[in-house]
Amino acid sequence: MSDDMMIGTRIQEVRAAIEAARTRRTHVPAETPVELIAVTKNHPVEAMQAAIDAGIMNIGENRVQEALDKAQTLGRAVKWHLIGHLQTNKVKHAVRQFDLIHSVDSLRLAREIDKAAEKLGKVQNILVQVNLAREESKSGVYREDLDEILAVIDELPSIRLQGFMCIAPNYEDVEECRPLFRAMYELFQQVKAHAPHTADIRYLSMGMTHDYEIAVEEGANLVRVGTAIFGARQYALGV
Repeated sequence: MSDDMMIGTRIQEVRAAIEAARTRRTHVPAETPVELIAVTKNHPVEAMQAAIDAGIMNIGENRVQEALDKAQTLGRAVKWHLIGHLQTNKVKHAVRQFDLIHSVDSLRLAREIDKAAEKLGKVQNILVQVNLAREESKSGVYREDLDEILAVIDELPSIRLQGFMCIAPNYEDVEECRPLFRAMYELFQQVKAHAPHTADIRYLSMGMTHDYEIAVEEGANLVRVGTAIFGARQYALGV
């Protein structure tokens, strides 16, 4: 089987697993759709093209420059998601390239995105990254600081809050992710019910290759999957 066919087969397998996870939901409406983001960090444009040809519409990249380089030769229409940490000196390039920035983790970053979007005449859709597990190794807003950042975002005219992103700890037993994902869904629902007037709360981005099925069971409607689609990342010098 060719590499392109393998990518298509893996996408079908991931989609089937997502649908099965939806049927196992107990506290989330089963009909709530789930969008699959193919995470293409360190994978070549040819693999991305094969995934898109197999039905992928959402591409996730961790680094701004890598996305900019790939976009020049991709030759496909997709929705671009920035899922990695965003440095303030890359904000203007990120706003130009990405449809949805998942990783807004500070007031400073939110304000910089707003400024860059205003200059481009764009309203930039964002997610706030929440660090519910309080892992020092990960970015994200702590729960006790979330209300403040949401209030500030509500006053920034060139960004639109569309939900939240979280990354679970890399537990050896993946079931240990479940309480965190459930707590994140509850937080998502709370904010959605009392959304700031400029917000459009619709996305809960959580779950990666090792834990996306549990994330879907617990309420995720965006999942970020790379290895299960493309195999191990292909690291190259200079990437």
